[in-house]
Amino acid sequence: MFSRLLFFVALVLIPGVLRAEEAPVEKAGFAKKLTIYLAKGPANACGAGCDRWIAIEGEIDRDAAARVRSFLLAVKDPQLPIYLHSPGGNVEQSYAIARFLRARKATARVGRTSVPACSTGTQIDAACLKIKAAKGEVEAELATRNAMCVSACAYLFLGATDREVAPDSVLAVHNSRLMFVVHGHPPPQVVADFRRREMVSADRDRNVFLAAMGISRELSDLIRTVKFENLHVLTRPELYRFGIDTRPLPDTLWAVEKETRPYVRKIVQQKKGDGSSFRMMEWRLFCENKDRGRLMFVREFDEGAAGRSTVVMMAGLTKAIAFGRLPARFGKYEVWSDPVTADIVKAMTAVPQLQIGESALSSDGKPDATRPGVATFDIDTTGLRQGWTQLLASCPAATAGPKPASPWPAAASPSVNAAPPASPSP
Repeated sequence: MFSRLLFFVALVLIPGVLRAEEAPVEKAGFAKKLTIYLAKGPANACGAGCDRWIAIEGEIDRDAAARVRSFLLAVKDPQLPIYLHSPGGNVEQSYAIARFLRARKATARVGRTSVPACSTGTQIDAACLKIKAAKGEVEAELATRNAMCVSACAYLFLGATDREVAPDSVLAVHNSRLMFVVHGHPPPQVVADFRRREMVSADRDRNVFLAAMGISRELSDLIRTVKFENLHVLTRPELYRFGIDTRPLPDTLWAVEKETRPYVRKIVQQKKGDGSSFRMMEWRLFCENKDRGRLMFVREFDEGAAGRSTVVMMAGLTKAIAFGRLPARFGKYEVWSDPVTADIVKAMTAVPQLQIGESALSSDGKPDATRPGVATFDIDTTGLRQGWTQLLASCPAATAGPKPASPWPAAASPSVNAAPPASPSP
């Protein structure tokens, strides 16, 4: 997993001590210096009506706060969302950036920005970094899947007034490690006492910072239990309980997944009760041919629910789109899969939101009049039109040939895969 040295650089005033230094750590895939640039993507790339955002990515270096402040002060539109993708870095700089974001009442999200002009490189080579450092807007693409803001980046993220962690992205924390160099041969007890005092001071600074950001003290208590060598990915109930992302229905935009058989997918996590648990749900839309698609809905099975229920998707109050029957069961998931005509997909993309309704069923599979209907909710369609258009470009023409052998075009379990990958130990 990605880990990050959180350095509290100090000068130890004991015989033979000259300075404190950082120990270098490799961070594959991230620039060694925090990069800030203005990105412009296709329509609705960052939400309904949003096509421009501020990208902040890479390691948080010792001069990062000044550069972020200078950049943001020059941005004319203070409402542009900020997307973060970082393995962490300097803690004090993260605190400083967070306080500036709070004063600015910023909106922050976890997301990866990629620049197509850098497609021949790695997004962090010298040529690509030069493109990102250029004046003006950079043509870019945005994704939340597998994006991460970990270690010191999490502190930076907490400074925003509005914070969103998509279901397929990661916010992760761990404890800090004090790094300093001792010259000479001071008594071990002197060094140990210094280290203990500095860690107590670091804990106190973190508590003060989190309180100023309106975050529960529970987060600080959790951070102290996570070894520096590890990372703890904050769960959805923790994000909610700590006051980091308190949305009752956090979701992703509809986005194309470029698998062997590509599809457009949307993920939602639905709060249950007091927020101590959330239910994962995912929609996948496949293109079978130019005239027909297949819509699949997957969600975690609710073991605590009484009786059986079925789900119906609506486009407006009178236009039923799909489902309306009992699901199939695959392990801990229940799955619906229906063919949808091109006209149905058109109806789905023509409305800003789709309604998801749930009905209780009796043992014979008919509506149960003795049980009240289960609550309904809406999901937005941002990104669906663009995604379907992209699928159509590579979808075969309609033929009179046989239909697919199976109604299940992909694995039943949700495609969330947002845990940070492994990295070399420091």
